[in-house]
Amino acid sequence: MATKRDYYEVLGVGKTASTDEIKKAYRKLAIQHHPDKNPGNKASEEKFKELSEAYEVLSDAQKRQAYDQFGHAATGAGGGPGGFGGFQGFEGGSINDIFGDIFGDLFGGAGGQARGRGRRRAGGRPGDDLRTTLDITFEEAAFGAEKVITIPRAVACGTCSGTGAKAGTHPENCSQCGGRGEVAFQQGFFAISRPCPKCNGMGQTIPNPCQTCSGTGQEKKRTQIAVKIPAGVDTGQRLKLTGEGEAGERGGTAGDLYVVINILPHDFFTRDEFDVICEVPITFMHAALGAEIEVPTLEGKVKMKIPPGTQSHKILRLKNKGLARLGSYGRGDQLVRVIVEIPTKLNAEQKDLLKRFGELGGDAAHPMYHRFFEKVKNIFG
Repeated sequence: MATKRDYYEVLGVGKTASTDEIKKAYRKLAIQHHPDKNPGNKASEEKFKELSEAYEVLSDAQKRQAYDQFGHAATGAGGGPGGFGGFQGFEGGSINDIFGDIFGDLFGGAGGQARGRGRRRAGGRPGDDLRTTLDITFEEAAFGAEKVITIPRAVACGTCSGTGAKAGTHPENCSQCGGRGEVAFQQGFFAISRPCPKCNGMGQTIPNPCQTCSGTGQEKKRTQIAVKIPAGVDTGQRLKLTGEGEAGERGGTAGDLYVVINILPHDFFTRDEFDVICEVPITFMHAALGAEIEVPTLEGKVKMKIPPGTQSHKILRLKNKGLARLGSYGRGDQLVRVIVEIPTKLNAEQKDLLKRFGELGGDAAHPMYHRFFEKVKNIFG
């Protein structure tokens, strides 16, 4: 009888390797030597068995401790680790846990999906999710709205009510899988399940398909769907409409519809989260002497006071004139940025008056101007 190799040597790890290091080493080698990747290769099959035996021992703290102390004697005489219960189902689940990852790599991700769903169930396939973009106005985003959109999608066949079977007939359990939707086959010492090839995992076959949908249970239609837009929604946010996606195949659950919001530009307003920003031009006289002007808001025009001496680009705040705070209470504010308009076409009399104003004002009329150039003079001479 051939001498059994050291389990650490089999996995290519040191005796002080952590559990994660052992798992990674086993996973890499098991993918390489799995019988499904090496059909008919007896050497790979034996190597895979050897790897699995080593991992079964070294991945379990108690078994590993016994192995470190007594070597292969701790695993029982004559081959496999009989002292630990052999390989009957890999009790404790350590092999099964890692095989979810391995099968995902071997079969293009199917293993990973199976872990999320549990055991495969026979029955109709779920419908696909759909995605569409919905343009709305700034006001609709601010206050909410209800829109009707038209979506081309698969719906349950009206002739067979989604069963896929001709009127007066019914789907039948698949003769190959017995309605389970999966078949098992032996690979080495593993029993592996795969979707049934005859019914494509449905668990049922359609001896007499519906002529309208050819047995799929679906037909394409343009459907109108009402969408409620919550107040305060922003561009790029998604609304999920559960069950409004593609109909499932042969009675499977419908997918979901995701509506992506796009807010159209506004003539006056932009937004900063829940605040509305609006730029309003004012005259030189308004800025200098103060005034009361009308400004647009989402709810119409309101009067706003301009304080005397207001500088260009100063921001004035109108409380609670912004957008609703989505998922919270209250509203944002409207921020009015005033832009002082400087006259560009002056007649001779206006120019003389401005020159006279400058001569009369002195430093007191333009303090920022004089302070700035005083600093420049002090620094640069």
